[in-house]
Amino acid sequence: MLPGMRLIFWLWLGWGLYWMLAAVRNKATQRREPLLSRLAHVVPLAVGGALLAWPARRWSALSWRLWPPSPAACSIGVALVIAGLAFAIWARVHLGGNWSGTVTVKQDHELIRSGPYAYVRHPIYTGLITALLGTAVASGTVHGVIGLAIIAAAFVRKLRTEEEFMRETFPGEYQRYSAEVPALIPFTRPRR
Repeated sequence: MLPGMRLIFWLWLGWGLYWMLAAVRNKATQRREPLLSRLAHVVPLAVGGALLAWPARRWSALSWRLWPPSPAACSIGVALVIAGLAFAIWARVHLGGNWSGTVTVKQDHELIRSGPYAYVRHPIYTGLITALLGTAVASGTVHGVIGLAIIAAAFVRKLRTEEEFMRETFPGEYQRYSAEVPALIPFTRPRR
């Protein structure tokens, strides 16, 4: 394993520990998505994560390299992982007790529009996709890119469910927010 990939592993592990500890301070849940809806994005997240985390066997087409291992690819990957995880943590801190790992509406739920939420409506997903892109770049393998694609698709599916919940919880206000701020990619639309 290249030193960059080892560092990426430790960065993800540190992020995971923070994520679990930060979950303690959440507001009580008022409404939650149904189990089948949750499984529709959790299962692909697990499959994509497995593809990124566990290398395929050498004889497998999934282990084919898309570019040779290099210090440059590892450095770019590490930088993307750091930037992405930092952005996701910033969003998580800014969201406070409104956060949940499942699609929910919390008691006294607030529509957060400041901090990273002024740039994208789903900054945690933006950060995680950026970090996953960094992991795939450092990996340089077919399974890394496929894992990234599966996880990105799962996040898009989940954000659509979240957006339905937010439109129902904040009628009119969330539609205006959606018209002003892009979902995942900052600066892709002019702000009104």
